[in-house]
Amino acid sequence: MTNIKNLLFVFLACIPVLFTACDKDECIKTCAPNEVLTDNCECVPVGDNSTVIVSGNISSDVTWTADKVYVLAQRVTVLPGVKLTIMPGTVIKGQAGSGANATALLIAKGAKIDAQGTVDKPIIFTSVADEIKSGEIVSPNLDQGINGLWGGVLILGDAPISANAPSVQIEGIPPSDINGLYGGNNPQDNSGIMKYVSIRHGGTNIGEGNEINGLTLAGVGSGTIIENIEIVSNQDDGIEIFGGTVNPKNIMVWNTGDDMFDCDQGWSGTMDNIIGIAGDQTDSALELDGGEGVENPTYTISNGTLKGHTAATSGKYADLRAKVSVSLKNLYFFNFSEGSEFRLNDQGVSDSWFSGKILFANLEFNVSHMNTQPSLADIFRDKGSHDEDLNNAAPGFAKISTANTVGARVSEFEKWTLVAALGQLAQL
Repeated sequence: MTNIKNLLFVFLACIPVLFTACDKDECIKTCAPNEVLTDNCECVPVGDNSTVIVSGNISSDVTWTADKVYVLAQRVTVLPGVKLTIMPGTVIKGQAGSGANATALLIAKGAKIDAQGTVDKPIIFTSVADEIKSGEIVSPNLDQGINGLWGGVLILGDAPISANAPSVQIEGIPPSDINGLYGGNNPQDNSGIMKYVSIRHGGTNIGEGNEINGLTLAGVGSGTIIENIEIVSNQDDGIEIFGGTVNPKNIMVWNTGDDMFDCDQGWSGTMDNIIGIAGDQTDSALELDGGEGVENPTYTISNGTLKGHTAATSGKYADLRAKVSVSLKNLYFFNFSEGSEFRLNDQGVSDSWFSGKILFANLEFNVSHMNTQPSLADIFRDKGSHDEDLNNAAPGFAKISTANTVGARVSEFEKWTLVAALGQLAQL
């Protein structure tokens, strides 16, 4: 009998584990079809047919409905010529994964998304670790400050970009995936519509210094509608725009690990009515770049309320970079840390300012909470040769204020966002 037991033990010990395999660096499990992977590297049964595991690219028109939870088991791409429709109140969750295994929803160039939530039924993108269900706004189990649990949402279009080629690969997607290409020659490109959408806990690393933004808009044209979007606790930027002509409206970002709003590659649209609320790891409220190629169009950001974090060691009001051509209007900054700056980063930016390619109007800075209250000359840091011109002009376009007379229309975010439910809009 003992020999039989020993043989049985050896036999069982040699049976391979069918759905789990972890190395020392990261979890690389592959779960069974009826299981999902949690951020603790565990395969958990879904138990019923209310959860749909999405484990491949979307090659024909499909509709996701609020009576089911959709779990992204990998990077899921809506292929060119295909439309993904997401009904109001639907919850989409990304499995844990990093590197080439990072989960994300990618709308390829030539594809479309139709995700129209409502005030009463917003669409929610979150992590599989989140036990939230359709109809809920606040997670019943997940710390709202956690980030990097999955990737994010990327929309790629055919509108012009200013880069080293008319079409380039988006950051966050491996170069081996040709669906990561964006940019073209159609300013009116229509990649679909997103309204009343909350994107949470994303930004996982895919490589050294390379994370996925909460919402990436790359080469997206003016025919695309992006309105009423909330991005919560993303490890990288909240929203980043790479070229294109899209005009986002009513955008809120809370607690990012990098910048709240980031614009690159000659974007030429307008972003109106924004709220940014920094976390203690947030870098810049605004990181603004110009074109990388020959073209360098102007873009506009208007009507914004931007709250810093007094404990942030590197927090900046804004970081303007080479060749930027931008108009900033009606922005209110408050609660930033001591020493925060509105940085004109280099000589190229300084020259853009001097030549009239940078236009500011009605910028207000509330520094009343600071021990040493800075002047406008302290706030605007010019790394070029025109600091005297800038500081002399500052009273015409900016002022120190103890209360805002400009800023965002907060009411647009009050009834449907997680940030509102957490009471974070009370001070805006």
